[in-house]
Amino acid sequence: MDTGYAIDLGRQAVMLMLLLATPLLLAALIVGLIVSVLQAATQIQELTLSFVPKIVAVLVAAIIFGPWILGRLIEFSRQMFDSRLWEF
Repeated sequence: MDTGYAIDLGRQAVMLMLLLATPLLLAALIVGLIVSVLQAATQIQELTLSFVPKIVAVLVAAIIFGPWILGRLIEFSRQMFDSRLWEF
């Protein structure tokens, strides 16, 4: 395996990681913004009020996007095992 192939493989892995984390992070971001606006409007400054909805939103997003995430991981794994990485 040459260094160019290893760098390309690492780049693909990082891009896949970012792509797979996006739905979960967006769910936490949107719910966090909504909770922050509600906290600012009502002046309720309870820390647990911001964490529990985010955890629930990330869990729901993981359930919804789980099959898609798993499919992408399986596809990437198959490409890894079918690649020239294992040729000697």
